[in-house]
Parts: sequence; C-alpha cells; structure tokens
Amino acid sequence: MLITLKDQSSIELPEGSTAKDLADKLNLKGPSEALGASVNGKTVDLSHSLKHGDHVILWNFEDPEGKEIFWHTSAHVLAQAILRIWPDAQPTIGPPIESGFYYDFANLTISDADFERIEKEMQAIVAANYVSQREVLPSKEEALRLFAHNPYKCELINSFEEGSPLTAYRQGEFFDLCRGPHLFNLGKLKAIKVMKTAGAYWRGDANNEMLTRIYAISFPDRKMLKDYLQQLEEAKKRDHKVLGPKLDLFSLKEEAPGMPFIHPKGLIIWNQLVAYIRECLSRNNYVEIKTPTMMTRELWETSGHWSNYRQNMFTSQIEERDFAIKPMNCPGCMLYYRSHTHSYRELPLRIAEIGNVHRYEPSGSLSGLFRVRSFHQDDAHIFMKPTDIEGEISAVLALADEIYSTFGLSYRLELSTRPEKNTIGTDEEWEIATAGLKGALDKTGREYRINEGDGAFYGPKIDFHIRDAINRSWQCGTIQLDMALPDKFELEYTAQDGTRKRPVMIHRAIFGSIERFLGILIEHYAGKFPLWLSPSQIRLITVADRHEPYAQQLAQRFKQAGFHVEVDSSSESVSKKVRNAQLSQFNYILTVGDQEMEHQTANLRTRDNVVHGEIQIDEFIQKIDQERQQRLQTSPYASQSATERT
Repeated sequence: MLITLKDQSSIELPEGSTAKDLADKLNLKGPSEALGASVNGKTVDLSHSLKHGDHVILWNFEDPEGKEIFWHTSAHVLAQAILRIWPDAQPTIGPPIESGFYYDFANLTISDADFERIEKEMQAIVAANYVSQREVLPSKEEALRLFAHNPYKCELINSFEEGSPLTAYRQGEFFDLCRGPHLFNLGKLKAIKVMKTAGAYWRGDANNEMLTRIYAISFPDRKMLKDYLQQLEEAKKRDHKVLGPKLDLFSLKEEAPGMPFIHPKGLIIWNQLVAYIRECLSRNNYVEIKTPTMMTRELWETSGHWSNYRQNMFTSQIEERDFAIKPMNCPGCMLYYRSHTHSYRELPLRIAEIGNVHRYEPSGSLSGLFRVRSFHQDDAHIFMKPTDIEGEISAVLALADEIYSTFGLSYRLELSTRPEKNTIGTDEEWEIATAGLKGALDKTGREYRINEGDGAFYGPKIDFHIRDAINRSWQCGTIQLDMALPDKFELEYTAQDGTRKRPVMIHRAIFGSIERFLGILIEHYAGKFPLWLSPSQIRLITVADRHEPYAQQLAQRFKQAGFHVEVDSSSESVSKKVRNAQLSQFNYILTVGDQEMEHQTANLRTRDNVVHGEIQIDEFIQKIDQERQQRLQTSPYASQSATERT
C-alpha cells in the first residue's frame, strides 16, 4: 500500500503496517523523532494501523503536537511514580501545558524535599521502557467499574456525553483514563525534572476540594533540560514584575488590582510605541477613531457579549439603564461604520482604535502586565469586498513583519480553520475566507502551521507567535476574519451594480495589548532598551561640584536635540555614580571634569561598560540622533562583543 508523507512524496508499506512501521522504515528512531503521528489530520499513537492512501505526518519534539504527546505520556509516568511512593494518593487529571506538564492528586501532601525521590522513581519507570497500551473501554458502566476506587475519575466519566469513546492507557502496573495519544514506549524520556508543587481546586472551582498539583518537565535529551533550566534562570533576571518597578516604569496597587499605574519613564516608552504604531497606520492609509468606554446593554446584546461574555464584563446601572464597560473595541467600531453610508469605492476601509478595554479576570490569575483587567488594544477593523481579502491580509502580514522586526522579534504563524460545529456563515463564505488567508500566507514564503478546526465560530484566523531574546514564545498579534458582527449590526455598502451588500470584515491587532507588549519588551531587552525607546538615554556625571554648571549646559543641549537626559551631581564617588547609571540602564554615561570642561567635551562610556574616552559633543549628538531616528537595535558605540550579544 502507498502512504503519502508530509512533503507529498509517497512510500510503499506492506498491508497491515502501523505508523511505527513507517517511522522504522524512515529510520526515525531517535528520542526526539516520531513521537506520534497525524493520519489524515487526526493525531494518533504510533500503534495506529495504516491503510492505502493515508496522509501521514510523523511528529517530532520540535512540533507542538510532538511536545504534547511527549509531555502527556510523561504526566502518566509522574502519576505512576507518585502511586508507587504514596499508594493512597488519588490521581485526578494530568495534562500537558505550554512548558511541561502537571498532575493533580487528592489525598497527597508533599514538599520540595520529596522532588528528588519522585524523580528517581520516574527514572526507574522510564528505565523499564514500558510500551504504552491503549485500551478502548466498551461502555460507561465498565469504565465506572474499573475506576470505582477513584471518585474523581468517576465524576469525569459521568460528565462525558453518552456514546463518547472512552479510552485508557496502561504502562506496567499503571492504568489511567486518558484520551491519548501517547509515546509508543517510555525510553524516549531521557531527562526529567520536578519543578514545583502548588494547590489547585478540583476542576478549577473554588467550591471544590483543594488538590496537590505537581509541575514537571521532561526532554528527549539531557542538554535540552540543562538549556531549559538556564533559560529559566535568565528569565528570572528579566522578570518584568521585578525590572519594571526597579526601573520606575510601572507599579501595581491594591487600590486598583490588575490595573497598572504607568510611571513617567514607562510612559515615555508607551508614547513611543503609540507614536510608532500611528506612524505605521498613517503610511498604510488607516483612519483612527475613539469610541466610548461605557455603552448600553442593548449594544452588548446586539454584539452577543451580554449573553456570552457578561461574567467577564464590568457592568453598572445609571438612570435605571444597564451599561457595561467595553471588554473589546469591535462593537463601537460597528456603530461608527453604521453612522455613514458607504460605497464600494471607499473599500477597503481601514479603521484603527487604540482603545482602553476592561475584562474581569480572577485575582489569582493576574500577573504583572501579562494578565490585567484594564489594557489598551491596538485594534483595527478593515471592511472590504470579498475580492479584497487576500490583498488586505497580505498588507497586514507585511505590516506585522515590519513592526516585529523593528523590535528584533522573530515569529511563527498559525492558520486556524473552521470548527466542526456551531459556526456561522455558508460553506462558500468559509471557503472564500480561508482561501484568502491561506493565499496571503503562501505569498509570504514563510512556513506556517494549520490548526484544523481551531478557528473562531465567526471566521478563520491567523495568529502570530513571537520569540524573544531568550527564545520564549508569546502569542501577540492576530488577524481574524469576522462574518458575525457585520451581520449582527446589519452593515452594508452599495455595490457597483447599485445593490446593498454586506462587507467582509477583518479584525487585527499587532501589539495585542500595549501593556502586555510593554512587559514582553522589558523582558526581551532585559531593561536595556534601544535608544529610540529608552526613557533613560543620557546621564551626565560631575567629578566635582565646580563641574555642575558645565554639565547643566550640556544637558540643555541634549534636551534641545530631543533627548532624555539627567545630571548626577551628588556627593557620591564617580565610580559609584557610574555604577548607579549602569544599573538604571542609561544608554550613555558622560563624565565631565576639569579637562572636559576646558576642552568643551565629555568622557563617554556605555551601560555595558564600553569606555570610549573623550568625545566631541556635536559628533556624539549627530551619531546618536541617527541611532534614534533609524531605531537601531545596537548602539554605534557598542563594542564588537556587545554587538554579538545583541
């Protein structure tokens, strides 16, 4: 029989072969290779039998699907180890997460001191190299019988829809309810680390019992674990929740939980981000609007938020009318569009709004600038004819590429297609929309993933996953094709033949949330902002009190040239003042003493302690002005080693 591979080539296998046989024939036997398979779009175990004509992708550890299989299997190893050490513990659920996996247990109390013991038991289980055996349970009644000793598993079984397939996995003596898929065998788990333990409510409900959650991670290579742990250490140094207040950029107050206070220095960065995005909007023919923060219940009923999202909205009653603070900008833009009549000649119409939105997030989920209740989105809604879709998507992709590149951020793209159930729009509309997004992605020449069935109910979407300086991934930008809101708000334009037609609408954001993007940048740059963004560009340091008038004179010259400058004329030693300036991440540190005052110069060093010695002021201003205007990532005064580090 012939099997089609990811690159569309074909390979011949004997009848009755499995995905494991295919992996063996392709010599994909390494710990990071062939962890599972996609057969005709469905992710399965390697034990899955193949048939003639199947399209097969073998997932490796570099693939998100491969990591999920790897970490899902690892969670079972963790649960098996726990039961060997604490037989009375009751396993509940253990999913893979973005980095590793966790498992929740009832009737278990542990501490950090137990981690080494758990790891050793997990390693013993891996050394046994058990084969993962998938078992289909014949009925809900049989599943309840098999797991009668565990009330949590029974509750899960009873929550499944009648007729839903029930599966479990066995490895050695351990047997667990699980949808899978799993690794073929456990020997691929070459490195394991238990990370931390925490409390977690059963099924996330504070009314339920508190369980013990154990977080862990595993890799197919010991070096990968070592690199991961080093990355965690580096991430701690870059934590925006520490660096932000330390650099006086923002603060969080109990009086306004989840609603950041942006300080003067933080606002300098903020204003530069907003000015930059507005510059991009202007070049790309957007218009900008501002819509009200609070609007009536009727609007949110029309948009569908009142019935589907009310629990996440801040509401109020004024003069016996219900109002809500906007959780997103879209409905306000629909009202703006509807306030005018539109012709096909105006389309595409690109409308931007940097709007402040509020969403109720549980206090336990709030996290610095990354998870807040009040934030600003750089939204835009693009109204167009169906024939405009591919061109407009291409333009947004190019704009996003320009913006992320300016910050030195790489990214990957994902296309999410129509869900199987509960979508709006006709088959033809979905085909046109998806083809438009796919065509635009193909034209970029960049690789992208397709998430089958993971689109919104109202349309397909493209997501941007950016990577920062230490290779962490963040989901930021999105392009969503929305067929729901134009219909709900009865938006129209006059077509060329004089008929009234419904516009196609794209919702797009590139920063996503400005607050969150600021947090990402703080960590990406480790507080060492490029000059154009930096709120701490120049610090002048005096050697003695008599040099202060000259330092103030220089400060005025820099201010007139548009730079942020401070003078340190304190009584501290020069070396201490230099160190303070470096810790405060000033891009340039200029020291002035008798010689500099006499020569009308300054002595230059950078925050990375690259010493340049005496410099001419005019030449310095010219160089750093060019650096600022061109938004350079690296200073023209950086040493070669500093350039390489950047």
